[in-house]
Amino acid sequence: MKLELEKLIDLQKTDTNIRRLKQIISTADTKRAEIEQEFDQHASSIREVQNRGETLKAERLDLEKQIADNKTYLQRAERNLKHAQNQKEYETAMRETDALQKQIAAFETQIVEKMAAGEEVEKELESRADEINSHDAKRNEALSAFDKEVKAGKAELDSETAKREEVFKTLPANLAAVYNRLAQRSRDGIAVAEVVNGSCSACFMSLRPQMSLEVKRGDKIITCESCTRILYISTPKPQPEQAEEATAS
Repeated sequence: MKLELEKLIDLQKTDTNIRRLKQIISTADTKRAEIEQEFDQHASSIREVQNRGETLKAERLDLEKQIADNKTYLQRAERNLKHAQNQKEYETAMRETDALQKQIAAFETQIVEKMAAGEEVEKELESRADEINSHDAKRNEALSAFDKEVKAGKAELDSETAKREEVFKTLPANLAAVYNRLAQRSRDGIAVAEVVNGSCSACFMSLRPQMSLEVKRGDKIITCESCTRILYISTPKPQPEQAEEATAS
């Protein structure tokens, strides 16, 4: 019976690993998309800074053009001021000159502000230069590593599935039926549960001392009185020193 119990424990561990691998594979597309989205967000934040810099540059050029245009108008207004024939023409030219000078000064102030903001953008881009330069390489590396992980998971799943079939075929029909019934009934697929600190690790129900002793002996199949799962207690593997002592004795 100990051998059959060991097979059940091995089968449970294999099935648990199969469930884990299936979960990895079934969610692979979603997780891959999340990786891509994360890098796309980084790229988007970089593009946002770059676009802000381009916008500031375009706005500065537009302001410089308006200053150039207004200086042309100012020259005309100053000529009109010099050649004014009467008080009205003089006052009109004076108002126009004053307005243009104020407008030019306002535009120049805005240019200084745009230049300062542009310098901040350049500093930010410079500080993120490594991130910008390595973005595509890191993205490809992350996706490649994830694809390899999924591929390895699929290969391991095939191996574990084959292993399960081999172990399952060696079980007595009645034990195989009990195992399948318990595994299919539970949401976590656990049919064989380890006893930890005197309790069933599946339902956390404490075992009676006598039952714990029977489980520890492992000479017959013992099921949990609460969840009916098959119980076992792990026996610690001997340390190398202990193994050598046992061999010597």
